[in-house]
Amino acid sequence: MSIFDRKGKSSSRKKTERTLYENPYINELVDHYKTRILKESNLEVLTSMSQGEMRLRIEQLISQFMSEEKVIISRHDKELLISRIIDESVGYGPLESVLSDPSVTEILINGHQEVYVERKGRLELSSITFRDDKHIRHVIDRIVAPIGRRIDESSPMVDARLPDGSRVNAVIPPISLNGPLVSIRKFRQDPFKMQDLLQFDSLSEEMSSFLEAVVKAKHNILISGGTGSGKTTLLNVLGSSIPQNERVITIEDSAELRLDKPNVVGLEARPQNVEGKGEITIRHLVKNALRMRPDRIIVGEVRGSEAFDMLQAMNTGHEGSLTTIHANSPFDALRRVEGMVIMAGMDLPTSVIREYILGALDFIVQGERLTDGSRRITSISEVHRTSDGDMEIVEIFRFYRTGIKENGKADGYYGPTGKIPACLKRLKMYGLEIDEQMFHQMEVKAL
Repeated sequence: MSIFDRKGKSSSRKKTERTLYENPYINELVDHYKTRILKESNLEVLTSMSQGEMRLRIEQLISQFMSEEKVIISRHDKELLISRIIDESVGYGPLESVLSDPSVTEILINGHQEVYVERKGRLELSSITFRDDKHIRHVIDRIVAPIGRRIDESSPMVDARLPDGSRVNAVIPPISLNGPLVSIRKFRQDPFKMQDLLQFDSLSEEMSSFLEAVVKAKHNILISGGTGSGKTTLLNVLGSSIPQNERVITIEDSAELRLDKPNVVGLEARPQNVEGKGEITIRHLVKNALRMRPDRIIVGEVRGSEAFDMLQAMNTGHEGSLTTIHANSPFDALRRVEGMVIMAGMDLPTSVIREYILGALDFIVQGERLTDGSRRITSISEVHRTSDGDMEIVEIFRFYRTGIKENGKADGYYGPTGKIPACLKRLKMYGLEIDEQMFHQMEVKAL
C-alpha cells in the first residue's frame, strides 16, 4: 500500500523527538520528499543559497509536493515533517535541538536508541533517537565530508569538527560493537574569558593574576589534565593574555582555538587519504611552524613524537609557548613528556632528555573535573632544577579539597603552598609587579 493511500492522523498530544522518529508514516514521508527534492530541484542553485534561504526554499518545495499529492496530515505533524527534512538536508537531523541548546556541553551517541547529553558537568539520557544505524551514518557523513575526511570499514575512526568548531569523534563497526558511536564536544560561540573561570570558581583571583603574568613574561606552560577537565578552554583563556603585537601560530588536530589576536594563524593536521597518502601530522606542522617566524607556538595537544619538536621550539627562542597533555598530575605530565620524546625515535639518554625538558618547560597547570562535574585548576607548579641537576616540581598554588557539601558539590578552597616562585625577577623585568605576599601560606580554613 502506497503512503498516499493512508490518511494522516492528527494528535492533540505533543509528540517527543523519540515518538517522532518511531512514526513509520512520517519516516516514509521524510524519505519520499527528500528523494523528490534531490530529483526535481536544482541542487546547484539550492546549495549556493544561504542557510536561511535554503530552509525557506525547502519548506516551499515540501508544501508544493504535499499539495500536488493531496497528502493531508495535521498542522503539527506537517511542521515536524518539514523540520525533520530541513534538519536532515541542511543540518544534522535529530541532533539539531541539542546542538542549538546552550546548556548542553557534550553529546554522546551510543547507537541509534541511546543518546546522552552533558549539562553542568553531569550526563543525562536524552529523548533523542535515530531511526537506525544507517541514519547515524548519514549524519556522520554530513559532518566529515565538508572537511575532506572519511569513515568506512577500512578507516572506522575519524576526528572532525562542526562549522562552529565543535569537536567530533566517530567510531563505526567493526571497531565498535554497539553500532556507530559519536562524541561531540560542543564549541562555545563566545570563547570563555578569565572572568568566566573566576565566576565558575575554577581558580582564585591570585591564581588568575599569576597565570596572566607568567604568560605575558613568555614562560612556557604545559596544561595537564584528564579528559573533559577543561584543558582546551584554559589554553584558549591563557592565549588571550598574549600581547597583541606577537605572532602566534596554533597547531591542532581539529581546529578549536579562537584567540582574539590580530596576528594569529592556525595549522590543522590532516589524516591520510583513501590511497594511504597525504597525511600531515602534528609533528610535521610543528617543524614547519618554525619556518613561519612565530613569536609563540601553541599546540592544542601533544600525544606522541611531536613532543620532542615542541621542546626544541621552546628551547630555541620560541618562549611563551603553550600546549596541553593528558595526565593526572604534574609529575605524571613530566614523565609522559619524557616518554613521548623517547617515542620520537631519538636515541638520547634519559639525562639529555631531562635537560631538554628542564630547558623548555617553566610551569605545569593541572586541571581536574571533580565528582560533582565542576572543573577546577587543582595545581600550579614551577619546574625547577635541583642541585644535582635533576628535575623538581615545586607547587605554588593548590586547591585544598575538604569534602562534599550537602548539595553534593565539592567543598574546598584555593591557596598558596608557601613556596615563592623563582620567576618573580623575570616578571619584574617585563614590568609585571606581583606582590610576594600572595604566595605566603595563610591560615587553613574552609570556604
